[in-house]
Amino acid sequence: MGRYHAEKLARLPGVELAAIVDRDSARAEEVAIKVKSRACADYRQIMDKVDAAVIAVPTDRHYAIAREFLSHGVHLMIEKPIATTLAEADELIELAEKKRLVLQSGHVERYNKAYRALVARMDRAVFIEAERLAGFKQRGAEVDVVLDLMIHDLDLACALARSEPTAVSACGFRVLTRDIDIANARIEFGNGCVANLSASRVSQAPVRKLRVFQGDLYVSADLGAGKLRYVRQKAGAIEETEESHEGGDALAEQANAFISAVSKGSSVEIDGREGRRALELALTVGRLVRERLSRFE
Repeated sequence: MGRYHAEKLARLPGVELAAIVDRDSARAEEVAIKVKSRACADYRQIMDKVDAAVIAVPTDRHYAIAREFLSHGVHLMIEKPIATTLAEADELIELAEKKRLVLQSGHVERYNKAYRALVARMDRAVFIEAERLAGFKQRGAEVDVVLDLMIHDLDLACALARSEPTAVSACGFRVLTRDIDIANARIEFGNGCVANLSASRVSQAPVRKLRVFQGDLYVSADLGAGKLRYVRQKAGAIEETEESHEGGDALAEQANAFISAVSKGSSVEIDGREGRRALELALTVGRLVRERLSRFE
């Protein structure tokens, strides 16, 4: 992900990409050449030389690296999940607020063109259904499928529900790793909205589907293809319309939002607290799945 972030940032006007940091020096050099930057093997060498940074390391390293950058007054965007524990997330949020620094959570699906078009049409979601399937990859396997994949839809569900979660139930299974590879969660919100989310990292074909229902409208979204289908009743008949939102670049939009917040000193839409909320839900789902597994394995 670091490579992709670097490519998007390098194209933004007014941005000087100071360094590409990777413990694998050859990898850092490869990316640095492509984006016309310099390679570095240790992030500590650049902390006093940058205004902002993107952290896209394995999740279990987020907190330690982010804390050092924030302590040095550097604005941050951190890939999801923001940290591995709520205590870590709280400390990063408190430090960023104390130093008046931007702390953006990397929930890139919020910048998906199809998702944004869907949100604009929804007044009050009553039921949300999401399906996120992917083939197994070693990248991200240091965390379970909830923190790796489902956390995207946990964040989207909270944003769509416009209410705080009040109850969570979940189940899941181990398949290719010693951790959760398949999970399903049901979340109830304070305003009555309910979300049913499924995630798998052991599927053959990628799927990123989102379905949202409200009193007068049903919307089906293919977030991967950028397509929306609206279904509603009109004059006693069922009316279906389709929209295409292809060609968007959610990662570039996310990078632009981060740079804009840093350069203008404005608040960021998906801040550390938004990241913490998604993390709290993900940790709850993971805990419930493991408790269930312990009873049956």
